Amino acid sequence: MGKVLSQAKNDSTRVKTSLMLGEQIYGEFPDSACKLFKSALEKCISKLNNETSSKNALTKVEKKFYTYRYAMSLNNCGFCLSVRGQSDSALKHYNMCLKIQREIHDSTGIAYSLNNITYIYKDRGLHSKALPMDLEALKIRELLKDTSAISQSLNNIAYLYENQGQINLALEYYQKALKLNELIKDQDGIITNLINLGMVYKGQGDLDAAFKYWERGLSVVEKSGHKESKATLLNNLASAHSTLGRYDLALEMLYSSLELYKIVGFKNGVAFAFMNIGYVYENKKMSKEALQYYDSALVISKSTNDQSGLSSALIKIASVHINNGEYKLAQQKASDALVIAKKAGFVKTIMGAAEHLWIINKHIKDYKSAVDNYELYIQMRDSINNESTRKASIKNQLKYEYEKQAAADSVAHAKESEVKNAELAKQSAEIKAKKNQQYALFGGLGLVMIFAGFMFNRFKVTQKQKGIIEKQKLLVENQKKIVEEKQREILDSIHYARRIQMAQIPNNSRILAMLNRTIKKSKN
Repeated sequence: MGKVLSQAKNDSTRVKTSLMLGEQIYGEFPDSACKLFKSALEKCISKLNNETSSKNALTKVEKKFYTYRYAMSLNNCGFCLSVRGQSDSALKHYNMCLKIQREIHDSTGIAYSLNNITYIYKDRGLHSKALPMDLEALKIRELLKDTSAISQSLNNIAYLYENQGQINLALEYYQKALKLNELIKDQDGIITNLINLGMVYKGQGDLDAAFKYWERGLSVVEKSGHKESKATLLNNLASAHSTLGRYDLALEMLYSSLELYKIVGFKNGVAFAFMNIGYVYENKKMSKEALQYYDSALVISKSTNDQSGLSSALIKIASVHINNGEYKLAQQKASDALVIAKKAGFVKTIMGAAEHLWIINKHIKDYKSAVDNYELYIQMRDSINNESTRKASIKNQLKYEYEKQAAADSVAHAKESEVKNAELAKQSAEIKAKKNQQYALFGGLGLVMIFAGFMFNRFKVTQKQKGIIEKQKLLVENQKKIVEEKQREILDSIHYARRIQMAQIPNNSRILAMLNRTIKKSKN
């Protein structure tokens, strides 16, 4: 890409390549990337401003090209300024960019500009301005079906809810964002979500869950090489280790984090690291060193107009003064922190400032103020860490684990299916062939059954006919027997009558003898 830039013969190629190359190298070489963005911006301004003369007039296509890249360059340069703590200049660039994008109907660009503007508003505690913009950006991205950008907006909205103490909503939106990033395998998005979820669980006192998210994030970031994300993860892990009394390990991580923040030029990150280093020294009873780091963080937060960092640094400084018995100084710092936090709506910072003021009021025997600040502290603490919130945290965690496992099971099942597909196809073919054979067999069998049925029917008819014939034959035979019996009876009667007749008629010899006697008598 660098070679293409050096060999580019026309301005449009230089502008396009500068923007693309800058976005590619920003994670590793932020200063070089920002120079490329500035170069592209200057070239776009030059082309658009000089088109008034007929000699330099741009075609419709060229004007569209440079206007679109002008907006992109403004956005990218604004981001560089924001990271360096120049939030006023960054906001100016973002608003100019947004105006152009609305004019050219660049929906994707509008959403990104809204997103960048809300980052600055959040740092300044202007949540009432930030939320409508984040919601507008989310709506645009949902219409565009830009999954990665939707996840980013969900993450931003979750951050707002977290700072307002609406932990249930914060967890819900963070988990939605994480799920989408895992779906599209957006490593940078996954890292951001893991960082934020860890912060929520740390705020709930669940360090085990916080460690789980951050350590997973660190394993992902080692592969991506994103220095700023790695610095944030090391910072957060160090803070948790410090809470558990592992001070040496915490300091080692914090100094590594600090160096990375300096390399990428992220001033607010440097201030964050300074505060955590100061916290370790404070816990080690090294108040002088702690105060030095807290003061350094305060100076940076003022220069970048980071209201969240500013109020947090003031509370840290107040804590050191309390430990040193310097209650008037402590009261001044804690009161300033409370004013900033209330104006911005930072629930956690309000809680911290109220707790410190309660302790101070007790020591200076201002009991009325002590009661008021204690009540405020309890109110803020309960809004962040009440029972329903803890249950919601557990529920969201379990829901995420369940859905993740269900997805993993689904993937594993899909892989097993792929392995078995060939075998199943073969088996399917064999089964199909067997079924065809079975169909043929069943068809033949069916014909045999039909034929057998026909034959059986014929057999039944024959049997029936045979039965009728047998019956008729039997009837004839019976009739014959009856006739024969009648004939026999008749013959017997005839024979009997004949015998009677024969018995009454003299036989021949007797008749002859009688004739002879008669003849003899007549002769005499």
